[in-house]
Amino acid sequence: MKILVTGFDPFGGEKINPAYEIIKRLSDLIDGAEIIKLQVPTVFNKSIKVVTQKIAEEKPDVVLCLGQAGGRYTVTVERVAINIDDARIPDNENNQPIDSLIDPDGEPAYFSTIPIKKIVNAMKMNKIPAEISNTAGTFVCNHLLYGVLNYIYKNKLNTKAGFIHIPFLPEQVVDKPNTPSMDLNILVNAINVAIKTIVEEDK
Repeated sequence: MKILVTGFDPFGGEKINPAYEIIKRLSDLIDGAEIIKLQVPTVFNKSIKVVTQKIAEEKPDVVLCLGQAGGRYTVTVERVAINIDDARIPDNENNQPIDSLIDPDGEPAYFSTIPIKKIVNAMKMNKIPAEISNTAGTFVCNHLLYGVLNYIYKNKLNTKAGFIHIPFLPEQVVDKPNTPSMDLNILVNAINVAIKTIVEEDK
């Protein structure tokens, strides 16, 4: 089994992105599954292109995308991606689409195809604060999840895909009063648990 795990580069004035910090610390083999790691630019369109090219190259069984959701208290497993870009801030190449369709010929939305409830339950069993999220936002995170699921759907691939949002790291909130954060070791453990749950589901 082959799992492609993606994480964005830093954006929005941050020096690090916890999503990519997690990826750097994952083993190359988790429960017998080969882990392919990919850093993704926080850029509309380019992010989808980078990941779908890697899907075409590697033909993974699962694509698990990770992204930072500053302000969230828990690790959140996304349920759905919607066909809209509505950027509150510019991306890393200064694009700021407002009320734009990601794919004019695409479905209005796609549901994640990883076992979201089992992943959340497994994280909680491991004493990690986690929950399901019903919105991945309208920035590059939702954009990428939609793009990946759209690519899988249109190419009739037997590939599962999902997205997990990560809170800030403690060092990111030093100057952000009353903003939640989570330790990197806990976050790495959370993603290990998620991957193990995905592998188990596929057996």
